[in-house]
Amino acid sequence: MRVRKTLVGPRLRQLRRDHGQTQAEMAKALGVSTAYVNLLENNQRSLSVAMLMSLSDAYGVDWRDLIQDESSTLLADLRNTLQDPVFGGAAPDIQELRAAIDHAPRLVDHFLGLYRSHRNTLENMMRLGSEGMPDELLGSTPERIIHDFFRDHSNHFPELEAAAERLRAATPCEADDVYQVLKGRLMRVHGIEVRTARVEEMGQALRIHDETDSMVHLSEALDHQNRVFQLAHVLCLVELPAVLDGLTADSDITSETAVARCHVELANYFAAAYLMPYEPFFEAAEETQYDADRLAAAFGVSFEQVCHRLTTLQRDGAKGVPFFFLRVDKAGNVTKRFNSTSFNIADYGGACPVWNIHTSFRTPGVIVPQFVELPDGERFFTMSRTTERPVFSRDTQDRRLALALGCELKHAHRLAYAAPFNLHDEAMFAPIGINCHLCPRKNCGQRAHQPLVMDLPINTNRRGNTRYES
Repeated sequence: MRVRKTLVGPRLRQLRRDHGQTQAEMAKALGVSTAYVNLLENNQRSLSVAMLMSLSDAYGVDWRDLIQDESSTLLADLRNTLQDPVFGGAAPDIQELRAAIDHAPRLVDHFLGLYRSHRNTLENMMRLGSEGMPDELLGSTPERIIHDFFRDHSNHFPELEAAAERLRAATPCEADDVYQVLKGRLMRVHGIEVRTARVEEMGQALRIHDETDSMVHLSEALDHQNRVFQLAHVLCLVELPAVLDGLTADSDITSETAVARCHVELANYFAAAYLMPYEPFFEAAEETQYDADRLAAAFGVSFEQVCHRLTTLQRDGAKGVPFFFLRVDKAGNVTKRFNSTSFNIADYGGACPVWNIHTSFRTPGVIVPQFVELPDGERFFTMSRTTERPVFSRDTQDRRLALALGCELKHAHRLAYAAPFNLHDEAMFAPIGINCHLCPRKNCGQRAHQPLVMDLPINTNRRGNTRYES
């Protein structure tokens, strides 16, 4: 058996340097020749299982850390970073980027870390405006840290997938019966009773887990699909705390608030995996060409829950279309985002008015397809649709949100929503940007801000599309 050599060379080189050894000294510790160590470090030899065990014994490292392949994630992050207009000029080609990852992984990590600090600064500047810049300006927000945590894992957590499959298989049932199965397990295993409470009792809450009374209260404002989802969420929190702690233990998520927030997001991931088990959901997605409405009907879940689940289909050997998912309110604020693509607008927000995620508010409940092109030339197919929030009273009506699900153009042929279109029609692509603060497009009639990264031309004798250029 051979272990693929991707990134083993740089990791081995770094391990040796961390121990202050020469190649000859490492060779002696491993009982091999200096030439063999040199070949391994330069990825000219694959790493055998015996050598993995020798490295583990000699240096006290987990062999899985040595063979973990993060090159695809790093490559996507590098490409996204270098597409920022702040860099300008021609970006390095794919071979140059791969060479940097292979031969200077620590430099790549520092470069990406520096860019994240720059990005956080811009985000905070845009958020704070003229209110002043506090000391924590350079710090990442909990939302950003958690988003990066999910992105670093390609929005896929095998531990939660395995737990969800195990618990779902423990009591097999049809989609219609999942609610009763979850209620039964919570009572039988954890002594937790579930009751539906009137809106007046719940205030603005949709779910309250009273640990003292061993009671979960669900608001009657929740529809059936969301009541089921909330019970699956609670099941994760009470049954898998060690799994959640293990996932966040080695991350940059350190504050108590950020850890709690991350556990909430991971419990949501588990709930989706429990309600839509990986293998049958993946097969159904492929069979229906990712028809979200049909998937929602088949698994007894909501359209939004299906969109969320579609972004997680990244299991080796059974990968689905890599999607990004975004949810925004009527003011353009991002309230949820998941991303397993290179679509960096999902990282910065949905603030480009040319993108029809915003116009979907005009046609509630209708899926609006669109082909879009970013300033760097990357093209994507997106689908936007509204979703409704729970209604408590007359004052909480029209709490509508917009959802966007999208993928790179090269995957569009796999989607039923793209079937009616000519994928080679250049006139279909709407030119969108990251947001006005960072978008380098000139002569855009929708521009609302002067870009932070460039000066637009001003001619006092000419009136352009906006007051920012002429």
